[in-house]
Amino acid sequence: MLRAMRPSLLAFSCFLLVGAVSFPALAQPAEAQPGTAPGATLPPPVEVNDPMLQPGPRPKTEIATWEDALKHVRARSTDLRSAALEVERAEAASRVALAAALPTITGTGQYTHNIITNETLQPVRAATGLGFRTVNTPFPDFLTAGVTLNQPVFAPRQWHAIGTAHRNEEVAALNVEDIKRQIALNVANAIVGVVTAERVAELNRLGLRNALTRLELANRRATLGSGTGLDVIRARQDVETSRATLVAGDESLRQSREALGLALGLPEQVGVPPSVDLNGLEANTRATCKAAARIEDRPDVAALQGRAEVARRLHNDVKYQFSPQVDLRSGVNTTSIDTGAAPNTTWNIQAVLTVPIWDGGARYGNLRDTAAQHEIALQKLEAARRTATIQVTQARRAVSVSEDRRKVALTTRELAAENDRLTRTAYLEGRGTSLELVAAAQALREAEIQLAVRDFDLVKARIGAVLALAACPW
Repeated sequence: MLRAMRPSLLAFSCFLLVGAVSFPALAQPAEAQPGTAPGATLPPPVEVNDPMLQPGPRPKTEIATWEDALKHVRARSTDLRSAALEVERAEAASRVALAAALPTITGTGQYTHNIITNETLQPVRAATGLGFRTVNTPFPDFLTAGVTLNQPVFAPRQWHAIGTAHRNEEVAALNVEDIKRQIALNVANAIVGVVTAERVAELNRLGLRNALTRLELANRRATLGSGTGLDVIRARQDVETSRATLVAGDESLRQSREALGLALGLPEQVGVPPSVDLNGLEANTRATCKAAARIEDRPDVAALQGRAEVARRLHNDVKYQFSPQVDLRSGVNTTSIDTGAAPNTTWNIQAVLTVPIWDGGARYGNLRDTAAQHEIALQKLEAARRTATIQVTQARRAVSVSEDRRKVALTTRELAAENDRLTRTAYLEGRGTSLELVAAAQALREAEIQLAVRDFDLVKARIGAVLALAACPW
């Protein structure tokens, strides 16, 4: 009797297999499965339960919009804060350079006590005529005070240094713009990476569920005598392969979330809600970062161009060390010493000409050093121009390349889905093997993952094309 029931049990098991393996297939006209009457309802899928089918916990911090990401970056980014502090340093250096060309006022005070003195007679003029008085020489105790004013009148080196300091401010500001561009690119890529990893993890769990379903059906068929131990082994191998893929995918997801957290300045995993709109992310990126007209307008290239200009000015600064300088000085001095001849308080004005004559050759060495530094800065600028040109070209080309790769992945997935459908149909009719069934399912699973990756790669490429030649004044 059991032998008579085997064909029906085989058909029943195959129906379960067809209903349980739920992979996307090509949209085709509905057709009756062999051995099934038109309009017949297939048995419900086999229920499987496994702890690994449960997705991991969601991170406690999630970002849903581009503005949320920028808020975290503004508040926590160490790179952005460091760049802003460099601007403050450049502004402080400008104030120092300006001070060298402005008046300086210096006050001094001194108290003196002479231990060894001599008594002498000092002539003094009195109403009755010329007289004498006894004094200690030098005076045993006296106070002196003075105020000195110095104003550079002709100081070409100081004036030149002011312009150099202002140029350094511009370079520091350009560095901030480039840091913002890089942060925007890193955050956008990290967000897309998290969404990609979550989609892959979801597909991995779906693949594990289907593999477990096939294993359950293989065990049932082997128990009923319509299957073999080889079918069970192949199904178990497929399950273990799916588990390994799932473990690797979950770890990749955790690392992607941690990378997003670091990009936002948080030492923890940061997630992205499933409802996030990646097309909106691309649009927000375009709104916050404006495309530059030329390669020279990209912040990093402009900053290197500014550094080359600063290097040229530093070379000229050494040349100004050969020029003379004229200072106007004025001093007011007072003392408690009463000599009877000179007034206790004096005031003088001086014009001081300083001419550098010989310093041992240090200036000539500085000239050679700064000339080499200027040439190095120009070479770095040229290298940056070439690199930026290639980066922009590659970023723009990456969009079309990603579109082509997605088309190929879509075609591959459709072919894998059709191959899986035909393999299941052949297996149902007894013309296929369990090896072909497992191989077709694995190929479909890999094609689904590859298509998901290509979808998100296209979004990443579009964002990269926007930020490759852009300034981000957010």
